[in-house]
Amino acid sequence: VPEPEIQAGRAGAGSRLVGPLFAGLVKIAGNLLPKSLLAGVERKLVIAGEPMTMNGFLTMVVIATSGATGLGLMVIVAMGSGIGLVQIGILGGLALIGFYMPFNIVTSRARQRQHAIVKSLADAFDLITTCVEAGLGLDAALSRVAEKVEGPFAQELSRSLRDIALGKARKDALKELGERTQVPDLIQFTNAVVQAETMGSSVGTVLRVQADQLRVKRRQRAEEQAYKAPVKMLFPLVLFVFPTLFIVILGPAIITIMQGFPK
Repeated sequence: VPEPEIQAGRAGAGSRLVGPLFAGLVKIAGNLLPKSLLAGVERKLVIAGEPMTMNGFLTMVVIATSGATGLGLMVIVAMGSGIGLVQIGILGGLALIGFYMPFNIVTSRARQRQHAIVKSLADAFDLITTCVEAGLGLDAALSRVAEKVEGPFAQELSRSLRDIALGKARKDALKELGERTQVPDLIQFTNAVVQAETMGSSVGTVLRVQADQLRVKRRQRAEEQAYKAPVKMLFPLVLFVFPTLFIVILGPAIITIMQGFPK
């Protein structure tokens, strides 16, 4: 038998053994975890742009937990120490770290995506308002923004436009847009547009009001971050900058004084 065929057979046997093992562990993890926790993870995956499926997330949880526990066990064995209460506590702590790491990654990814959407909303709404006031329909204005604006908001807007093109009602697509992102400003925008269309109000006027409010909120957020900056700078100054300054300023004086004392 040629050598490549032997290696391929070994690789196939390994995948046939490891694949069902991980599939079984993922199924067990899905059954053991609370349904409320899985529902929260699923919502965060949607907010994060669905970078993976639920099975992929559970696979990552199993791999991270097993890897952290195995690494700790290898270190304990390499050190030659027996398995006692301390070692069991260390292994348990590593297992918890590995277990919660995928949850933290998904939460961080969701927050970053929401922050990127919030940053792009003001300019995007200005462009939507300009297009509508110039005579374009709302769908055409949203399509133009989806083409011109980059980032997560453009991706979500393109998804909503595809849903509308496939026959979904515009109000339903816009409501789902707000529910997918869970950004309060975007939810307020979609609710205002849906209400304006339902009541027969001018969409352009509603868009202008929403754009003005978003600019005000963006300025308020910038002022809030500016007010928080001195407090955030206090700890680095106290821990790193001030000790260095004291060493540089008082160091030569202390050396001079010590040299002045008789030996």
